[in-house]
Amino acid sequence: MMHKAFFLPESPADPGSLPFDREHPWLAPLAGYSDLPFRLLCRRYGAAVCVTEMVSAKGLVYRSPGTGELLQSLPGDQPLVVQLFGAEAPFLQRAVEMLRDAGYGWFDLNMGCSVAKVLKQGAGAAMLGDVPHALEVARAMLQAAGPGRVGFKIRLGLDSRRHVWRDLSLRLQDLGAGWITLHPRTARQGFGGEAAHELLAELKQALDIPLIASGDLFSARDGLRVLEQTGADTVMYARGAMHGPAIFADHLRLCRGEEPQPPSPAALRDMVLRHMELAQELCPGRAALWKMRSVVPRYIRSLPGVKALRLELCRCTSWEGLHELMDRFLPE
Repeated sequence: MMHKAFFLPESPADPGSLPFDREHPWLAPLAGYSDLPFRLLCRRYGAAVCVTEMVSAKGLVYRSPGTGELLQSLPGDQPLVVQLFGAEAPFLQRAVEMLRDAGYGWFDLNMGCSVAKVLKQGAGAAMLGDVPHALEVARAMLQAAGPGRVGFKIRLGLDSRRHVWRDLSLRLQDLGAGWITLHPRTARQGFGGEAAHELLAELKQALDIPLIASGDLFSARDGLRVLEQTGADTVMYARGAMHGPAIFADHLRLCRGEEPQPPSPAALRDMVLRHMELAQELCPGRAALWKMRSVVPRYIRSLPGVKALRLELCRCTSWEGLHELMDRFLPE
């Protein structure tokens, strides 16, 4: 029996199918950011599918402290994809089995994270250095989840001399992958340089399953441009969403042929207050407050006085104090 923090029984076990088209943008798995409050906020603005923060398969199997919090969900948080990471097939298979038993229906394997502590485990982008092993892990996950229920987030390869993205994607498709998400950079690049979006077009031509575009999508215009240039099925917003969940609303406006407008102070206030309400309600404790202190300046970075607000936030130690700051910097 799983720890009950992993699962809310009233959450639907299977939303049916996942949407893969330009009018259904996805929220990326963002370590430290895409928790339940943030996902619900993004859904409010139009995120069609959300992916959890990276969850350690081994941590889940061993019920490590904190793993349950990463998996918290609600009926309104659907469709939801759980992103797992790890390098050992038995742990990935068992993790998916546990999650399936608990009601989760969609999964993703991270083969793109280039953070040192993940690479040292042989996980994340390190898996791109051993394609046969990566396929073994993928096969174990698909066996536990079922064909089409697991996606794979990849990069081009470990470095520019070891590109594996095309071959790996096709072999994952043959195993029964549901979709591929490509961030067209190498692991060595991290987030440096520019994403090679033209390779998304090449991969789309080769694949029969959906392709999600990722990388350097800082605005909705970036997202629509990449979709038009590459033929990818949809986009996954990461850093663009971190700077403002309204990127999803802008995306949908552009899809309708409308022009998105810069958010007004009133709209930004509404966004901040809604995020605060969700954080207070769903994440009791000090951690949510500390996180909001870093979130607020990103959302209102275009307004005057953000530098002074950032200094004030460093001294804020209560939700009451945070509300007072918002009333001062973003009055109704």
